[in-house]
Amino acid sequence: MKSIIAILLFFYGMFSAQKNADLIITNAKIYTVNQKFEIAESMAVSNGKIVAVGKSKDILKKFKSKNIQNLDGKAVYPGFIDAHCHFTGYATDKWKCELWGTKSWEEIIQRMTEYSKTAPMEWLYGRSWDQNDWPVKEFPNKAKLDELFPNRPVYLKRVDGHAAVANQKALDIAGITVNTKIAGGEIEVENGKLTGILIDNAMTLVEKYIPEISDEMAIQYFTELQKECFSYGLTSLHDCGISTHTFSLLEKMQNQDLLKMKIFALLSDEPSTYEKWIKKGRFTNGNITFGGYKVYSDGALGSRGACLLHDYSDKKDWKGFLLSDKQHFENLAKRLKNSDLQMCTHAIGDSANRTILKIYGDVLGVKNDRRWRIEHAQIVDKNDFNLFGKFSIIPSVQPTHATSDMYWAEERLGKERLKYSYAYEDLLKQNGWLPLGTDFPVEEINPIKTFYAAVTRKDAKHFPANGFQKENALTREQALRGMTIWAAKAAFQEKETGSLEVGKSADFVVLNQDLMKADENRILETKVNATYSNGKKVH
Repeated sequence: MKSIIAILLFFYGMFSAQKNADLIITNAKIYTVNQKFEIAESMAVSNGKIVAVGKSKDILKKFKSKNIQNLDGKAVYPGFIDAHCHFTGYATDKWKCELWGTKSWEEIIQRMTEYSKTAPMEWLYGRSWDQNDWPVKEFPNKAKLDELFPNRPVYLKRVDGHAAVANQKALDIAGITVNTKIAGGEIEVENGKLTGILIDNAMTLVEKYIPEISDEMAIQYFTELQKECFSYGLTSLHDCGISTHTFSLLEKMQNQDLLKMKIFALLSDEPSTYEKWIKKGRFTNGNITFGGYKVYSDGALGSRGACLLHDYSDKKDWKGFLLSDKQHFENLAKRLKNSDLQMCTHAIGDSANRTILKIYGDVLGVKNDRRWRIEHAQIVDKNDFNLFGKFSIIPSVQPTHATSDMYWAEERLGKERLKYSYAYEDLLKQNGWLPLGTDFPVEEINPIKTFYAAVTRKDAKHFPANGFQKENALTREQALRGMTIWAAKAAFQEKETGSLEVGKSADFVVLNQDLMKADENRILETKVNATYSNGKKVH
């Protein structure tokens, strides 16, 4: 009898000593993405944080919960982080006509004609065309738009956001004529007439006249897009280049308990905000962190706005241009040096990259931990790669840009310059880590496509067979780190998120197959079974 009582007391003591957890994940293959890239079987979550990671038998012995999820060996990863996107911008574009994937100017005309019948505003706004996908790979002309919509303004923005075509009504509203000039932009004129093509800063002349949607509608669109992001396994993102008003809308969304994902916000390069926001410095308010400024040094390669050291191979006597004079970038860098904020500068062309690298270097000196970033770093002169490591400058890249641009990039650059373009492995070597993103809506939101493009250097149709410049492919571990812990590190958030370790936010994703082991040709078949943010299931 005594022995039975002793046994009962033993088990009672064992179970009564168990700690309560809000959630236990067990019988899983958990990629912790910690420093050793260890794989665990189970983890316990309380109050939105991970409180234990290890073997299932050990976690179940130590913790109890009313919510135990047995995943039957399913793969679990840290919640994916997009290190460069345009979340709020894309969300508030939802009222516009989607032109993604159009194969000709004629198809765009058809879509805009249909859209005009139910468009919610007087302005007819389309987004995401790309002439490089058309049989005739040339910028369109506004003539057909003028014919169809003589009394209604039309504005169609290119996929990269660095060029647009506007009809005459829109140009008239903006006061643009053949004699209009603007620094850091181009207003295309042929045979003494406006074609409607506006590049980079010239676009702002029209855009300031396009009405904004209401704050309530914006928050509604933010909420809808957040849900879509969760469906792809994104739990955090870096929203690059937003206004102070948009930032206030995110805070309003959070106050309404609608914001469930983490947003690292970079403000637009608007000088009127410098004094207040640089003085305010970095801060976190719930799921929102303000961390610095997103700056544009040049345009895009597809619209020939990228600033190159030598002429474009397909346009003689044209090198593109900087969007502001060099002094502007120098002045901002000097102001930010005395703060705790990051400077994150868009640079596509080799000339733009060299200019910003040298400005950063002059201001920061040698090795540092400021984590100032160059966004995209697409074309880098072979003699400039070492500057990233020398000055601890972080290249923030988007692998699907390589597989989208590979069809026509050689036409713009020639074979020699192309060797040093989209060179992710070469860039990774400079500092030993590399944050990855999508730049959505320039590319698709899905981070699985980021992973696939980084590892295989192929597009979604598995082209080319041997990969595009495969020498710059990343390993699977590198790609996963780039989408998780390295993306977190790019925002100084690696102690809070980016890996599944004790004390960090319980942001994780359950997939239907193991990205680390899946056959290469089946990676894009990966689906998200569940997404958790702060320990709560959000998808």
